[in-house]
Amino acid sequence: MKIVMLSSGDRVPSSRFRMLPYVRNFRASGHRCTLASSLPQKYEWFPTIGFRLSQRLKRLVRYLHWYQSRIRADDVVVIDREIFDSSCSKLEECFRRTTARFVLDLDDAVFQRYPEKFEKLTRLADLIVCGNSFIEEWARQRNENTIVIPTCVEMAQYAAKDWSDAGDRIPRIGWIGTSGNLRYFKVAAKGLRRLAEKVDYELHVIVPEIEPLAEVDLKGVRIRHVPWRKDIEVDQLRQIDVGLMPLFAADEWDRYKCGLKLIQYMAAGIPAVASTVGVNATIIDHGRNGFLAESDDDWATPLESLTRDLNLRRSIGDAARETAAARYSIEANYPRYEAALKHLLSTSQS
Repeated sequence: MKIVMLSSGDRVPSSRFRMLPYVRNFRASGHRCTLASSLPQKYEWFPTIGFRLSQRLKRLVRYLHWYQSRIRADDVVVIDREIFDSSCSKLEECFRRTTARFVLDLDDAVFQRYPEKFEKLTRLADLIVCGNSFIEEWARQRNENTIVIPTCVEMAQYAAKDWSDAGDRIPRIGWIGTSGNLRYFKVAAKGLRRLAEKVDYELHVIVPEIEPLAEVDLKGVRIRHVPWRKDIEVDQLRQIDVGLMPLFAADEWDRYKCGLKLIQYMAAGIPAVASTVGVNATIIDHGRNGFLAESDDDWATPLESLTRDLNLRRSIGDAARETAAARYSIEANYPRYEAALKHLLSTSQS
């Protein structure tokens, strides 16, 4: 197959986890797979040339990608969410006309931002790759050709947590994400404050900039900022003992999230406590490979148990890692992805 994957950029999570690893696997399987990345990255702009010129550059680069794809006569185009973060769908329509098959990859509720655009894109698509069953439920109402490929990690990059020093220091509860999402700590803040009254622990916040956390009441909680670095992200994760994934239960956007940070914790063999929102309740088997939380007590109680009991952390972490390997790894899902594209192309040639 000749595949072109339109990436939002190597720092954009949807591309980092849903495109780049598959590019390597497609190439290793003998397919000609071209990675075409946004320049600047989809949600960024170059200060040296300004916002408007940056947007023009993005469009020029994407039209070049389209021209190159026409010359190669690509069989399949896979688009990360959308080509431009705007209401425009003109270039998607160009790729639809010049490639045999058009695949749309959705890992978030981006259709809430541009509903008219995504009504059109879902009709154009020959296949919609959905990050979870909630996205698939929305997509299937518009196009019956869907498949669920979870947002995955490469297990080969996630060495299991080393617990050898955990008994000699205070436990570390951790969270990894973007600075803009620090607002989610409001969900777990009361539980974390209650825990701090009973247990001596550190809260490790792995994030580029921690300043927005000042808006959350975490009085009494010992906080350590760990500046996020892409090149050592997994090592940073492995320094924590328990992971957090709070979400807002009433936020429709959160219902469609793919649980990436939860899967990262689990892949590293780290037990986690997560909000009972969306796909989290599917990923976690409560009490076996993690814990689900709704109330303040739901956060405080399992966190207290985990921080006090090293053996519990280890056993839950082992079960979590097994779940990640079996259901949420690139290794487990690549064969399904390849088979889906092969089938898609065979139907166009029959």
